[in-house]
Amino acid sequence: MKGIDFYYLVKPLIPRTVQIALRRRLVQRRRAACASVWPIDEGAGTVPHGWTGWPGGKRFALVLTHDIESAQGIGRCSSLARIEERLGFRSSFNFVPERYATPPELRRDLAGRGFEIGVHGLCHDGKLYRSSEVFRERADRINGYLREWNAVGFRSPAMHHNLEWLCALAIRYDSSTFDTDPFEPQADGVRTIFPFRVPDSEWGPGYVEMPYTLAQDSTLFLLMRETGIGVWRTKLDWIADRGGMALLNTHPDYMRWEAGARPGAGGYPVGYYEEFLAYAAERYGGEYWHGRPREAASCVVAGEPA
Repeated sequence: MKGIDFYYLVKPLIPRTVQIALRRRLVQRRRAACASVWPIDEGAGTVPHGWTGWPGGKRFALVLTHDIESAQGIGRCSSLARIEERLGFRSSFNFVPERYATPPELRRDLAGRGFEIGVHGLCHDGKLYRSSEVFRERADRINGYLREWNAVGFRSPAMHHNLEWLCALAIRYDSSTFDTDPFEPQADGVRTIFPFRVPDSEWGPGYVEMPYTLAQDSTLFLLMRETGIGVWRTKLDWIADRGGMALLNTHPDYMRWEAGARPGAGGYPVGYYEEFLAYAAERYGGEYWHGRPREAASCVVAGEPA
């Protein structure tokens, strides 16, 4: 984590436009080299031993999540929820407790409409995993927010993770990993498109790990500057064929509602997300099990992490 620590030390000194430009160059160089494992890692499609399937005998699962990284994102949550409601979906909204104000009335409104509330780190400063002492101290504060918000799910900023340490959190599930994503700072994918159980440890009781399995919107549209949802469609079709979990993580902060919006450093058209939901509903209507992450976590059989 030393390189990650250095990055977060100098990050405030680097203008965001420069940060995006540098990350774009890195991603573009790595994309060709990682073509054999991204966006699809064939090894991740193996069905876990003892897997009993999704509720109702459905072909695969579709789970939607959102990480809200700024006050700007807070202002877009209700509009995003309305899109999902209109198309018959529900999702989780994961908020950073100590980076911006999260209005209690927003959380109550979303929960009352059938959406889930989750905790997204603590400060979003890259320091959560700096040491075991830091993690334990912050875990106590995170657990306080989990109780206050009636939340059972967690995701670390920047997808940093230590599955053993996360046992210190009072959670039913974590979603700080991915099946394959060589573009993340901590790029060790779990190589499965199924949720799995993390066992108890000296840090605390185990939980269910829910890796995201569809590329993040920030990777596709901000860094790769994709101009459509082809990568999402291709990966969704692959997951459906293997009976796994299609878990998508997006960021309202980067979505744009204005007419004529195009993907770039500032964001991407919200229509891309709406198009993905419509594609899933039209192509696979009646075939997938759709639930919030807390419900998907309950589908896991006993087992060990891959």
